[in-house]
Amino acid sequence: MESDAFQDYARSRLDRLRRTAYLLCGNWHTADDLTSIVLSKLYRKWRRISTLDEPDAYVRKMLLRAWLDELRRPWRRERATATPPDRPDESAADPTERMALLSLLNELPPRRRAVIVLRYFNDLSVEDTAEALGCSTGTVKSQTARALDSLRERLSPRLAAARKC
Repeated sequence: MESDAFQDYARSRLDRLRRTAYLLCGNWHTADDLTSIVLSKLYRKWRRISTLDEPDAYVRKMLLRAWLDELRRPWRRERATATPPDRPDESAADPTERMALLSLLNELPPRRRAVIVLRYFNDLSVEDTAEALGCSTGTVKSQTARALDSLRERLSPRLAAARKC
């Protein structure tokens, strides 16, 4: 019975969890690894987590922590060359803009990237984002503002250059 409940939960959240992981790390293979890690930990703790009022918030925090743990691993310090994503997102109108934005998202420092993903992809409030990151709401606001400023500064020249091609 518990196993069925876990399977139903995991199936219904798998795509969103995987996309969130991709937006955090910028690599589909790493996103799959992170998703697997989180789901296996979730299964072990399912009895307790299933009773929470907001299990999705807990799972997002698990995903964020798994990603940060991966960043700390020595073999993750290698930098891959910039390549287009493995799967295009059909929801975005212009692939050039989408690829430029994903590239810029990958250039952001981890905390700023996490704030942008949680706030704008997962539609979390400032308070929920602060809780997921374990910081104050002021930190979330300042990191969001800095990340958006950085994205705006870098996005304009790239789009202009891409449109000329």
